[in-house]
Amino acid sequence: MTDPVAKLPSELDQLPDRDPEETAEWAASLDAVTKAAGPHRAAYLMRRSLQHAEGAGIALPKLLESDYVNTIPTSAEPEFDGDLEMESKITAWNRWNAAAMVTRGARYGVGGHIATFASAAWLYETGFNHFFRGKEGDGSGDQLYIQGHASPGIYARAFLDGRLSEQQLDNFRQESGGNGLPSYPHPRRLPWLWEFPTVSMGLGPLSAIYQARFNRYLTNRNIKDTSNSHVWAFLGDGEMDEPESTAALALAAREQLDNLTFVINCNLQRLDGPVRANFRVVQELEGAFRGAGWNVIKTLWGNAWDELFQLDTTGALIRRLREVPDAQFQTYATRDVAYIREHFFGSEPALAELAKLLSDAKIAECFYSSRGGHEARKVYAAYRAAVEHKGAPTVILAQTVKGYTLGKGFESKNANHQMKKLSVDEFKGMRELLGLPIPDSAFEDGLVPYGHPGADSPEVRYLQERRAALGGPAPARRVHTVALPQPEERAFKALYKGSGKQEMATTMAFVRLVKDLMRDKETGRRWVPIVPDEARTFGMESLFPSAGIYSPLGQTYEPVDRDQLMYYKEAKDGQILNEGITEAGAMADFIAAASSYATHGETMIPFYIFYSMFGWQRTGDQMWQLADQLGKGFIVGATAGRTTLTGEGLQHADGHSHLIASTNPASLNYDPAFAYEIAVIVKDGLRRMYGQAAPGEDSDVFYYLTVYNEPKQQPAMPEGVEEGIVKGLYRFKEGTPAEADAPRLQLIGSGTAIHWALEAQELLAADWGVTADVWSATSWGELRRDALESDEALLRGEERVPYVTQALSGAPGPVLAVSDWMRAVPDQISQWVEQDWSSLGTDGFGLSDTREGARRHFGVDARSVAVAALAQLARRGEIPASKVKEAREKYGM
Repeated sequence: MTDPVAKLPSELDQLPDRDPEETAEWAASLDAVTKAAGPHRAAYLMRRSLQHAEGAGIALPKLLESDYVNTIPTSAEPEFDGDLEMESKITAWNRWNAAAMVTRGARYGVGGHIATFASAAWLYETGFNHFFRGKEGDGSGDQLYIQGHASPGIYARAFLDGRLSEQQLDNFRQESGGNGLPSYPHPRRLPWLWEFPTVSMGLGPLSAIYQARFNRYLTNRNIKDTSNSHVWAFLGDGEMDEPESTAALALAAREQLDNLTFVINCNLQRLDGPVRANFRVVQELEGAFRGAGWNVIKTLWGNAWDELFQLDTTGALIRRLREVPDAQFQTYATRDVAYIREHFFGSEPALAELAKLLSDAKIAECFYSSRGGHEARKVYAAYRAAVEHKGAPTVILAQTVKGYTLGKGFESKNANHQMKKLSVDEFKGMRELLGLPIPDSAFEDGLVPYGHPGADSPEVRYLQERRAALGGPAPARRVHTVALPQPEERAFKALYKGSGKQEMATTMAFVRLVKDLMRDKETGRRWVPIVPDEARTFGMESLFPSAGIYSPLGQTYEPVDRDQLMYYKEAKDGQILNEGITEAGAMADFIAAASSYATHGETMIPFYIFYSMFGWQRTGDQMWQLADQLGKGFIVGATAGRTTLTGEGLQHADGHSHLIASTNPASLNYDPAFAYEIAVIVKDGLRRMYGQAAPGEDSDVFYYLTVYNEPKQQPAMPEGVEEGIVKGLYRFKEGTPAEADAPRLQLIGSGTAIHWALEAQELLAADWGVTADVWSATSWGELRRDALESDEALLRGEERVPYVTQALSGAPGPVLAVSDWMRAVPDQISQWVEQDWSSLGTDGFGLSDTREGARRHFGVDARSVAVAALAQLARRGEIPASKVKEAREKYGM
């Protein structure tokens, strides 16, 4: 009979077998074991052989999945470095206060989450007591990405530590009155405590990877030694469904980020039910991380399971654990022991025999509570192994019970994520389980009390001593503001003087400016250019040989263009972060650099340049994360507008990013028309964010600039326009009346649309005797922000006139605004313009065409602007309506 395995194609078929007889002997041995001892024994021997080969340094592909058991057996656990009894008391107090805070808040309907921290308490406490470095020691400390729904537990610990008061706990999710606590880790709302916003799920793991990478970037560029900083990301198993959660796993392994540890709380439940009802999420995650090149540590079972595994001489228990789906395992945790004996152990005779050796109490302990994530020694062993592992990042898959210690009404229930409170009786049961000295008399009027052992209690002293040994409180955010000196004026002057007869796109103007600023002796090394594999698109290849592209390996090959002036140069101390085709990764880079002033006490100046369509639309959630993290820097939407990128069509045609950007209070949005405007805006941005902000100015902002790939002659900067550029509006070119009583109007353009307005100005004067003044609106958003602040001032009884109203005051005629954006962008300021207002824009879907064709299609080209202007004047009775019809015919409308 032919061996069926031999028919299967394999890569081994392509390799010569120098000793077929020896190969056949190995195969025969495996067949013999399978026949004599069964396939499970054969599989065991094969895996043992692979394990031995790996230990001997023999290069073999790794298995992607191991048995459903702990990676670190009990016998191999290191000695626990601490007082376990004391840490259990501390954890009990924190469990209590986290649940009490959320339950008390339920009186006001503000919600909160109890079950997540209940399952993860030991995952955090073990880290706080033994591993997480604070900022008061050497270096920057560790970076902690706390799972958002676990925030009540972190607040409870800060309360025990004396960093929060009872009043603040009672103001959980009630911030408007002051002295409140935000629902989740929000640095902008609680900047002394939180460093990283994580509750927009998926962004935490992505940002943690790029934070670990940026730490290495700072070290390799000799800006700061971050070798003592470790990045810890605490995640939920359900959160791993988000594509961002796993998007950069290969990057972390490729760059050997052993300064990074993921701790995934595998309580097998997400918001509505099981994470993998019909499958096993732990095994799935193990395969994904192993396949990406991570070190995987599984911490699944508590000590109670040791007896079961020792009795499992046939491997039946291991096989059963490997086949039971998660939803069924959750069911075991909610049913009686008889059900478990029948449905788990009754699946095969060997298991049934094993169950006869187990008491009901032992089975209950194993299936109801004994999980690796609930035992400090197990967690400690996993964390110790993670920080000692070199050459790859580590993920710890810790199994827990969601709602653990909250009582049978919570534990493992599908609905426990939405359950916001416990009853008094449930709290009393929890009190007994945790052994807390809280008397019945403390439950006044049915209100659960907070618990605290006392500021000078052994628990608090122990907690504070452990934190002092690790470098102070954690989590904690510290800002040591050191203003950067303003760069030399030379770089800006190059753009002030214009381009003469030479044409230059504003994209190139920005790149040229930054290239010059990167040469500045004081601040040049602090620039962090970030681009998602489109540097050549934006004319940045000239930076390659001078600044270098960051790679932790340097350049291990000879680049194909080495003999060219602008060759592709990678370097270990490279300054450019060229991320490949990942806008999400580039934004994560930007966030790490933009908040380095707080994370590491090192101010960096990131600029991230991208196709504008793939910024706010694609990664807008991360831009909110940037704002929440109080990041600073320049985000640059290149090839901006709906009509400037010829031929690319709908998916590349951005006519709305400024509208989306306007929703973010931390984003200062500019649409400069000329090179000198870019210079003024960047210079002012450096002053505001990194130098000396004026009184009342918020320095915790970032700038969004849109630049265009359309080459134009760049004019020299007129005198006295700097204030208008920064505030958002100034008159660029006043019209010259052909006659004293000529009809007159105001044309406002932004970005590339200024050129259509200028051409329309000439058409109106030459063909129709109409005078138009042309204004440059550098920022519709800043004009609106100022106007809104003026309105708020009026409510307080302060007289304040919006800048846009002041700037246009007395300007004759109606106002016509035009931009390469949808009309809602300029219309943001219409209510504060005293003149008659109308606008033109690029509403609708983009399309593939020439610039001229696209602009005619949207009705924003110079001739369309001229016709719209005449129509405005006709409606006011300043010219005959017949002239509008005549203009349409003349211009082929």
